[in-house]
Amino acid sequence: MSVNKISRERLLRRLGYEFSDKKLCQLALTHRSYGSINNERLEFLGDSILNFVIGEDLFRRFPEAKEGQLSRLRAQLVKGETLAEIAREFDMGENLTLGEGEMKSGGFRRDSILADTVEALIGAIHLDSGAEASKGRVLAWYHSRLEAIRLDEKKDPKTELQELLQSRKKPLPEYEVVDIAGEAHAQIFTVECHCVLLSKPTSAKGSSRRVAEKKAADQALTQLCKKL
Repeated sequence: MSVNKISRERLLRRLGYEFSDKKLCQLALTHRSYGSINNERLEFLGDSILNFVIGEDLFRRFPEAKEGQLSRLRAQLVKGETLAEIAREFDMGENLTLGEGEMKSGGFRRDSILADTVEALIGAIHLDSGAEASKGRVLAWYHSRLEAIRLDEKKDPKTELQELLQSRKKPLPEYEVVDIAGEAHAQIFTVECHCVLLSKPTSAKGSSRRVAEKKAADQALTQLCKKL
């Protein structure tokens, strides 16, 4: 038995699922960089299933929650960062089939690729065994996160700004990096937040793009609260 097969069997044990159709498993783990036969369609299917399963669980778990609260919690659970965390818990990266260039550039560690693979596996399980099987695996993989999530968790400024704009049927904010200064190991990012309800973009600096975006969003929220 090759190392690859041993690794694949270890992954399936961790996932808690055995495929009847092994080709579906292989397809789910094949990135588009490898060729035209890849996991993109399975990813599309898995994304829809994931959103439904998590949404239904939150609906039942928090009967008094409003739509906006449920949407915020679901977005937190199904975002790419969370999916990539789940993939790493299963050591999914070492089981991916990637194109040579993607492999050399470390694609098996990239959040977006890992997140897409989790969704593709959900889609593959659904096709292999049906809705109950895919739902069962999603809830099992998310068990600790679903148990830990709370309605009263503080929102980050970007989420709060997005929800405010959505509630008013307005386009989502756009973030633009307008400057990067400093040495490679100590860069300072300047980001502008463009919001349709503000005449001028807000601007903020941070040690990473994410930090700067949150600060710019916070400034936009402050201005909007005074204006609305």
